[in-house]
Amino acid sequence: MSSEWNWESGDGLLGLDDPADWDAAYERGEQRLGTAVIGLAFNCSLEEASPRIIKAMRLPDRGQRGFAYTAAGTAARTNGALTPELYAALRAEGHHGIAENAIDDTLDHVPFRQLPPWFKWRKIASKVWDKLDTWRLAVTYAAEDAWKFVRGHREK
Repeated sequence: MSSEWNWESGDGLLGLDDPADWDAAYERGEQRLGTAVIGLAFNCSLEEASPRIIKAMRLPDRGQRGFAYTAAGTAARTNGALTPELYAALRAEGHHGIAENAIDDTLDHVPFRQLPPWFKWRKIASKVWDKLDTWRLAVTYAAEDAWKFVRGHREK
């Protein structure tokens, strides 16, 4: 129902549930397509939303492209999976910058055995870095506590 969508202000676009409305807006060159594609990720099937998310990832406006990556993360959260095209687009962007949160959402919400190989390696690497960081912090805190103890006994 396109009367609900205010393409100028963006009001209501997160409720977009008709891919044909998004397609028509894309053809007209509307400015808030990235915002609207988040609505598609929430309200449509993954198969319907995926090609539009991919198109929105190529928009000239960086902010709207960012929303397209948010839509990919939303799709991973709501469906527990992504299409091969979305996996490829996220991998091409890499685990930094504009795609970081979408990749993290994918790693958190898609079962490990369903992830493509690059994503499996990212998940394993992430777990290893988290464990190393935990150990580093534990050693740092222990050294700080030991230093406080030594300083406290020297002053007496």
